Amino acid sequence: MPTSDVTTGLKKILIISPHFPPSNLAAVHRSRLFAMHLPAFGWEPTVLTVDEKYYEEELDPNLSRLLPPGLAVEKASAFRMTRPRLIGDIGIRGFVPLYRKAKRLIRNKKIDFLYIPIPSFYAALLGRWLHAATGVPYGIDYIDPWVHHFPGSEKIFSRHWFSRKLSGMLEPIAVKHATLITGVAEGYYKGVLERNPQLAASCRVGAMPYGGEKADHAKIAELGLRPYLFSKRPGKIQLMYAGAMLPKAYAPLEAIFQAMSANRAAVGELEIHFIGTGKTTDDPEGYNIRPLAEKYGLWGSVIFEHPRRIPYMDVLVHLEAVDGVFILGSTEPHYTPSKVYQGVLSGKPILAVLHRESTAVAVIRSANAGVVLDFDGEAAVPRIGEEFIGVFERFMVYLRNFDPRQVNTGAFEEYSARSVTARLAALLDKCVK
Repeated sequence: MPTSDVTTGLKKILIISPHFPPSNLAAVHRSRLFAMHLPAFGWEPTVLTVDEKYYEEELDPNLSRLLPPGLAVEKASAFRMTRPRLIGDIGIRGFVPLYRKAKRLIRNKKIDFLYIPIPSFYAALLGRWLHAATGVPYGIDYIDPWVHHFPGSEKIFSRHWFSRKLSGMLEPIAVKHATLITGVAEGYYKGVLERNPQLAASCRVGAMPYGGEKADHAKIAELGLRPYLFSKRPGKIQLMYAGAMLPKAYAPLEAIFQAMSANRAAVGELEIHFIGTGKTTDDPEGYNIRPLAEKYGLWGSVIFEHPRRIPYMDVLVHLEAVDGVFILGSTEPHYTPSKVYQGVLSGKPILAVLHRESTAVAVIRSANAGVVLDFDGEAAVPRIGEEFIGVFERFMVYLRNFDPRQVNTGAFEEYSARSVTARLAALLDKCVK
């Protein structure tokens, strides 16, 4: 039976998110946005995270200023990083402290439901253990697929091979008694249900995109931030891509670069700035895009890369400064870039190249927020090269006639963080009656 707080009338949910603001990792926004909006739908959240002094990544103090006032955030310790780096995953280093603290919180706060967004994938095992210890029902939210084919994972005894084998063994243990499985899109958890057919009878499922948060963009002026990676150049149309590059996004990107190289006059006005696309999050020289751009003679004229990850609010500031947003998807249909929501809310026109099954295609088109070149997986990559220049020319017409008021914010409302959280709350209500 639910143990709703008699004072507030809210049911209680514990969200275990080993990374949380001021961590600058992209996944923290999933938990942050859910925690922000859940009270409006009858759920009082407590977030359990690892103390930021144990994080590897550079911290973003401004991100903590986006948290809702009064949000209960509990912190656990973890094993510190070693040199050389043996175990980096925060879900492993903080597993035991997170378990102990979560068990106390579940009992002391009379938690009604435990929710674990992954990655860190190892944190998913906390659900099974805590359910066994306390009886609390739990759910797992797939921000990324866990059992997943990585380039190189077919090579026996390689690091990716071991990783895939381990995930294949651990996932069934983690999900065995779950009462809720969710994900950014259906493709993120569809394989989980296929690999664990017993879940169909005992588990609720639901797809919920990241969603966009207007309040984040409104905070920019208050913080007084300014762009610093590049400045406006007369006669240039500057687009921006922010975020990591997925392994299966490089083939579409190369097809685009080939088309640009063969049609330099058509892209003469264009500059695309890739931000945070480096080999690691903190190496300013860890170029991933530059070698490909140099191969096609585009580097320094059309294509620019700033490899190091920058803070989330700094990304939004740079979005305010550019002429438009470039979004590149993967050859995998499940991939739905969270940057789509930032792009729409920035009020800047979007040029996107996406798998046609990505939910981001519908987001952009329903909001009339940009021009999309959609394609159907790896076999259709050559078509990207054939069609890109024509799509780019359509985008330029769209951009020159763009009025932010033409974006259909009503259509986008279903993708707002609040609406997405409403879907989660509806599922939680069915899990806890």
